[in-house]
Amino acid sequence: MSNAVVTLKKGEGRALKQGGAWIFDNEIASILGAYENGDIVLVRDFDGYPMGRGFINEHSKIRIRMMTRNIDQEIDEAFLRKRVQDAWEYRKKVTDTSSCRLIFGEADFLPGLVVDKFSDVLVVQSLALGIDKMKMTIIRLLEEVLAADGVKIRGVFERSDAKVREQEGMERVKGFLSEPFDTSVEIVENGVHYLVDVKDGQKTGFFLDQKYNRLAVQNLCRNLKPAKVLDCFTHTGSFALNAGIAGSEKVLGVDASQLAVDQATENARLNGLEDHVTFQCADVFDLLPKLEQEGEKFDVVILDPPAFTKSRNSIKNAVKGYREINLRGMKLVKDGGYLATCSCSHFMDPELFTKTIREAASNVHKRLRQVEYRTQAADHPILWAADESYYLKFIIFQVVDEK
Repeated sequence: MSNAVVTLKKGEGRALKQGGAWIFDNEIASILGAYENGDIVLVRDFDGYPMGRGFINEHSKIRIRMMTRNIDQEIDEAFLRKRVQDAWEYRKKVTDTSSCRLIFGEADFLPGLVVDKFSDVLVVQSLALGIDKMKMTIIRLLEEVLAADGVKIRGVFERSDAKVREQEGMERVKGFLSEPFDTSVEIVENGVHYLVDVKDGQKTGFFLDQKYNRLAVQNLCRNLKPAKVLDCFTHTGSFALNAGIAGSEKVLGVDASQLAVDQATENARLNGLEDHVTFQCADVFDLLPKLEQEGEKFDVVILDPPAFTKSRNSIKNAVKGYREINLRGMKLVKDGGYLATCSCSHFMDPELFTKTIREAASNVHKRLRQVEYRTQAADHPILWAADESYYLKFIIFQVVDEK
């Protein structure tokens, strides 16, 4: 920890004062004292008022990420243990902890750090230099906290291979943080079995944030008993399998990645669903018009696309993509059938997302009756004032023709 003091410009730090955790480079008036990148520094407002402590990195536009609002708080092992213990106690109360996100960065007051638990394996993603320096201590403390509750961890794998690390002046890294183990990990969620590839799967290997949205689709299909379900951007087949296990007669999952399709097919076999849940490698934007031309109709269509935008600069193109995919999806839903649609982009805010869907419905003369509006699972808590923590929007509609 350095003794450097960062002073904000007058009128800056508005997000910080509202509860956010980030200070950008253009908000800083001065830095007094020596420091190294990743060090903890003191932060004061323009008039000297203490704002707290955070770690600094001059390579990042996010110059400081706050660790505490208490200017006198030492960022030591006792402090980190309390943060980890609080995160675990919260999960025990709000979610199924057999597989869940244990630490969700800023929303758990450990900025830049993600830790997912898949059965008895931890997957770690460290995206900021300051937290990277504390990473091994936090993992050890997390294992100790879990062990105290009888939860034994057999291995830890690091997936700090996201491109965003380069913006922090850090290399992208991937590998074991424990003794090597089989990186194909079986988990059970909502009664569905999956093999999670923690080494080469997307991000940390599996999208835990959709846990209860998948359950919502399962419950819908259990009541509906649909003849045909289409799951677009299926990844490893999770929505398709939830539809299949609920009694849907025929489910087709589509993804542009052959690796994902192979994994989804294996997951179908794992659940004994391979006869009526099948997968196809195709570009969804190409396939949907083709299905429409062939006169195909589905009782349920699920749209779970990747983030079409990861910056404010590309929102216009993203809106076009979301409008197109929802428009095409609605055309394939039978009159009175159901559409489940979502966006995982923070920059596609709820108002813009719903406006885009409304425009798509108007374009194809469909009426939408909202069944459910949902967000990410509670193990990905939305921290008010930290807008980046609210990113997943998920809506189930009944789609009816204009009458």
